[in-house]
Amino acid sequence: MPTLQSFAPDTAPDTLLAALRQDGALILREAITPAQVDALHTELRPYVEATAAGRDSFTGTKTTRTGALVARSPLTRALIMDPRILALCDGLLKPNCERYQLHLGQLIRIMPGQEAQAIHRDRWAWGPYLKGIEPQLNTIWAVTDFRRENGATQVVPGSVDWPDDRQAQPHEITWAEMPRGSVIVYTGSVFHGGGANVSDTERWGLNLTYSLGWLRQEENQYLSCPPEIARGLDPALQALVGYAMASYALGYYSPPLPPGAGPELVPPDYALRGEAIAQDARFGDGAMLRAIAEKVGASGAVHNNL
Repeated sequence: MPTLQSFAPDTAPDTLLAALRQDGALILREAITPAQVDALHTELRPYVEATAAGRDSFTGTKTTRTGALVARSPLTRALIMDPRILALCDGLLKPNCERYQLHLGQLIRIMPGQEAQAIHRDRWAWGPYLKGIEPQLNTIWAVTDFRRENGATQVVPGSVDWPDDRQAQPHEITWAEMPRGSVIVYTGSVFHGGGANVSDTERWGLNLTYSLGWLRQEENQYLSCPPEIARGLDPALQALVGYAMASYALGYYSPPLPPGAGPELVPPDYALRGEAIAQDARFGDGAMLRAIAEKVGASGAVHNNL
């Protein structure tokens, strides 16, 4: 049976990236303290206990998925912005986007009696249409101990380059067993799935994932964390949720106001700060435009088409 590489919480990002690119997944041991885990568990418990189980074999008839965590859970916000995870997003995602974004935030509770989830790729959220590019970096923070018996995540190390129709064999699958406070980091391309819970205890995992900024988010963050809540967030988290231009001309909107009552084209953060946004703010900034021009190698074409 294969194993996942496991690292100390202060391991250098380059070392982690190398393991992530090779295996598609890794474990960062005890990345937060027991006290932090206890506080997180207490904060999330009312929402988790009020969440209904899934309705099919994939979502799990004895599994709950609690979302809107940016809006509901201040403690989760710190994990979303964890610099160790964002450094991995920089290395894995930034080569293919100007800005990455929060793709999903949910607490997954696997209860006793839940059967194993089908092995799959998270990148299938966008169907089979993305080829030759990694769209996603995922994390599951262990709010309880992850053991094979209580539903620790199944992972197929090294499967990132497999064809979509390849079936993982039992000897190719391992389990992300780790103490609470640890986190499994994995790509959108690695085959994995929730494990079967044959124990008498629940498995709680905080699933926080990130994707290329030009892709649609799995969890609609603008509805899960609307402007009236997002205004109170740290600006860096606001941008990560999606209240920022993803590229020079990607993400602007027109406030639906009466004629002449307001600006016509504004960036997403206008919904949070209104007139505090510079009056000349329309698309992205000059640095974004220059970055596009450099990447396509034809600044004139960029100017003409945008």
